[in-house]
Amino acid sequence: MTLDELIDSFINYLLVECGSSRNTIHSYQNDLQLFLKFLLSKNIRDFSAIRPNIITSFIISEKQRGQSINSINRAIVSIRMFYKFLILEGKLQKNPLVSLNNPKLWKKLPEVLPLHEIENLLSASDNIKTNPGIRNKAILELLYATGARVSEIATISLDGINLEYGYIKCKGKGSKERIVPLGGKASLAIQEYLNTVRPKIKDNQKSRYLFLSKTGRPLRRENIWLIVKNCALKAGIVQNISPHKLRHSFATHLLENGADLRSVQEMLGHVNISTTQIYTHVNKQHLKTIHKRFHPRG
Repeated sequence: MTLDELIDSFINYLLVECGSSRNTIHSYQNDLQLFLKFLLSKNIRDFSAIRPNIITSFIISEKQRGQSINSINRAIVSIRMFYKFLILEGKLQKNPLVSLNNPKLWKKLPEVLPLHEIENLLSASDNIKTNPGIRNKAILELLYATGARVSEIATISLDGINLEYGYIKCKGKGSKERIVPLGGKASLAIQEYLNTVRPKIKDNQKSRYLFLSKTGRPLRRENIWLIVKNCALKAGIVQNISPHKLRHSFATHLLENGADLRSVQEMLGHVNISTTQIYTHVNKQHLKTIHKRFHPRG
């Protein structure tokens, strides 16, 4: 892949996997295009050839152009995120920014849906008994029941789902597999889709994937993202909703109801528990709200 194609792949990941806002994506894109322009000026055409001294030269170049410290810091964060993505996708083995000092930044807490909005989203699709409606209901239930990434939902195979024992097999980042429980409602929704919809889809026997379009092609991540967005609008939910927000909600609601952090880590497929710990901060916000609402001196 060319440098431009790798950046485009990262931007698509931010949009579809992370549900990042347009403004955030625009900032990342600008920062990376600026970095790419700098690399090309140095006749560097391979991201794997980057060394820490190149990043330092980029910082000096930006200072000489009169860029603010905040702008430079943001660019470094964008580049760091991009390199993490390249490693996750197996494009690189090492991150050249590991040894580079990073400004201390606040991590943005994940946005989650309150439980009543989750219920609205899932119940709104109950009465839509068209073929796409039944399929979409199964997708929504599966996203919230498992906390799976949108890419994992798109690539679930028929032999990766076991309704008898109530689990799915997810292939996560780095092709690592994990088993995640389904729960009763998600199992019922998937069973209905398998019994009444999938057999009617053209050439369905030619595909090993669980979720198909009406033409028999596997749903892409972008398709699932749009399904979630459209279902939310039909449910009267005005805030921006993405599959990743359902993943955040899955983790937060489990912790709010007493699940232990290690189990949530396993279900999410996080390599490091520190990644999962950000949800404990969301949970603390929930506890503060409860305290303020019910404590006599809150």
